[in-house]
Amino acid sequence: MSYALQWVRSLAFAIVMYLLMAVMGILFLPYAMIDRDGAMKTCKMYARAVIWLAGWMIGLRFEVRGSPPVTGCMIAAKHQSFMDVMFIYQLLPRPRFIMKRLLLYAPVLGWFAYRAGCIPVDRGKKGRAIKDMLARVKAGDAAPGQLCIYPQGTRVAPGAVMPYKKGTAALYAELGQPVVPVATNIGVFWPKRGIYRKPGTAVFAFLDPIPPGGSLRGFLRELEEAIETQSNALAREAGMTLPLPPVSEV
Repeated sequence: MSYALQWVRSLAFAIVMYLLMAVMGILFLPYAMIDRDGAMKTCKMYARAVIWLAGWMIGLRFEVRGSPPVTGCMIAAKHQSFMDVMFIYQLLPRPRFIMKRLLLYAPVLGWFAYRAGCIPVDRGKKGRAIKDMLARVKAGDAAPGQLCIYPQGTRVAPGAVMPYKKGTAALYAELGQPVVPVATNIGVFWPKRGIYRKPGTAVFAFLDPIPPGGSLRGFLRELEEAIETQSNALAREAGMTLPLPPVSEV
């Protein structure tokens, strides 16, 4: 398939994806207003629809390796594109993403994410938001589930090196829960910017959990090594040529 034809298909897919977001947002707004679970179910329904559309319209399919957790834990995932948010979200029973407060102002997406239990945080104020969330869980105002965080804090292209933030280690210590690393190569097919989407099979790998109680420095190093090593291996599997990245000092 020529690049030009795939680009046109990618553009059509993007238009349909965002139109669907608007339509579903309007149709399911009453359900989400009445019931927080309604917002979560709507978000999952939308994510699964986009996944189906990706296979049909642009030839992008998905594979899960490992076992997505079903009990309370923290998910620390590689973030390469908007798609990894949707794909991980629809796999988990009760996901709660830590997201930038700025996303609250995104039409449809921001309100539904907040209503579904995602936690908006200001840069530099993540600790306060986490403490507020934990207090709500202990008080019974919010059901415990899978707290999802992106340790690098932003989307990072396959093979690019960016340090893992120490706030992830602070959260690990505060939660006292196992942390499940998630590696992916979705950025090979769905880049951070641009319209073009490459056909193929994107892989999401749920790796061995890191048990609670370790040192913060050791935890962050283990997390980075697990995610980066496996994500780069998956990128090579998808056809990219990458050097082995160094693991940064923390």
